[in-house]
Amino acid sequence: MSRRAKNVLKELLSTGSGKVGAAFFITLVIISVGVIVAYPANFGLRYWSNPVLWADNPQVAPPSWTNLFNSEKHLETKVFESTGQAERLPEPGAMRIIYRFNLDYAADEAPSFTSLTVQNVSYRDRPPIITVTVQRPDGKSISLYQLIVSGPRPGEQPPFRRYYDTPFRVRLSGEPNVASAVSDFLEQQFSVSISDQDLLVKGVDQAVFGVPDGYGGFMVLKGNYTVRVDALLYNQSDSVGHLKYVMGGSVFGLLGTDTLGRDLSVGLLFGFPVALFIGLVTSVVTTFIGTVTGIVSGYIGGKTDTAIQRASDILANIPLLPILIFLAFIVGQNLFIIILILIAFGWPGLTILIRSMVLQIRSGNLVEATTTLGASKSRIMFRHIFPQTAPFVFAQMIFSTPAAILAEASLSFLGLGDPSLPTWGQILEAGFQNGGVYVGYWWWILPPGLLIVITAMTFVLLALALEPVVNPRLRRVQ
Repeated sequence: MSRRAKNVLKELLSTGSGKVGAAFFITLVIISVGVIVAYPANFGLRYWSNPVLWADNPQVAPPSWTNLFNSEKHLETKVFESTGQAERLPEPGAMRIIYRFNLDYAADEAPSFTSLTVQNVSYRDRPPIITVTVQRPDGKSISLYQLIVSGPRPGEQPPFRRYYDTPFRVRLSGEPNVASAVSDFLEQQFSVSISDQDLLVKGVDQAVFGVPDGYGGFMVLKGNYTVRVDALLYNQSDSVGHLKYVMGGSVFGLLGTDTLGRDLSVGLLFGFPVALFIGLVTSVVTTFIGTVTGIVSGYIGGKTDTAIQRASDILANIPLLPILIFLAFIVGQNLFIIILILIAFGWPGLTILIRSMVLQIRSGNLVEATTTLGASKSRIMFRHIFPQTAPFVFAQMIFSTPAAILAEASLSFLGLGDPSLPTWGQILEAGFQNGGVYVGYWWWILPPGLLIVITAMTFVLLALALEPVVNPRLRRVQ
């Protein structure tokens, strides 16, 4: 590291704003690198925009940690998968494989839904039969659901493969057969008669995880439950690849979910590298163009100066946001196009400032001496003029970064962002579109807004800390 760079770094870290800005910036970079390593490149289209992947999450659920501030304990989503040991019981002409999912139920509410997912079933003779049974803390048992895997198709040869490309998923809470089974259970065990349709309206899971309260409703039955999933196979080579039983809660994860059940913390994490990429690429390229054109315009002069300045005046006086909205409609909603537009309209301001600095520098003794010695114009511009403007250019580059981030967030908030990438502005816009402000979905609104503000403030703090580098008089005052 050169001595000048060390002095700049020392000056940057000598102030409180510089220390805080540097800490925030390092944190942003670390998170962004982690996301780039951990997330697939096509995360937006393949995962974030695929509602099937989020079907097992509760919709518009607040974060799980809100339970700490509520007197009523809400249920967190539980997922049980057939990854552990299974019990095998031989039967005449068949093999029964039993998966037991145990749960200590302590919530003050029934699950918002329950679902079963079956994947990668293979058989040769007879289709396997899969059943779901819930064993309750009061010793009663409910046989909820039975799935008979579809039989062979005409002309199909064994082994018969089912649910390999698309898993079979059934939402038990809305299944008429489950409601019928629970209605029979209530009639037999509690002498309570409720029709299947009434159970579907009230919620099947309230009866499965509760007891009748005598007023037409149900009280939550807390204690140890066992969800038993049986797979009856009729050939030794038959198999069931994967089973998943999901008990949906009303709170979820670190930052809750949206109306599609998408984990907002996952989308917000992906927004870190996107925001940094937009801000840094736009600011670096804009600063480079503005610096080069400013130095050339100020030093060369003549027609070159006139052409650059007129172009700068025209572009600098065009309002950026209406142009962004217009071009997003015409050209398309693509992140790289948005960055190109930001660059195209971002350099003129810096060009005008750099030109005014160069007009003073070129009349100085250093430039006159090098000109007399026969140095070329390019050498004078980039070896003797540019170093004198470098601190200001560097500070301007940092200062322009939050502007690019805010511009992209503004476009996304207006629904004109790149739909293939989940950005903070898009998540914020989705929250507003779904009435998050009016119905109290604060976990959908506040986090993306705060992240945009914190990221913008990070670069503002860094730029403020660099002011003494740009203006030495401030350094002396301090």
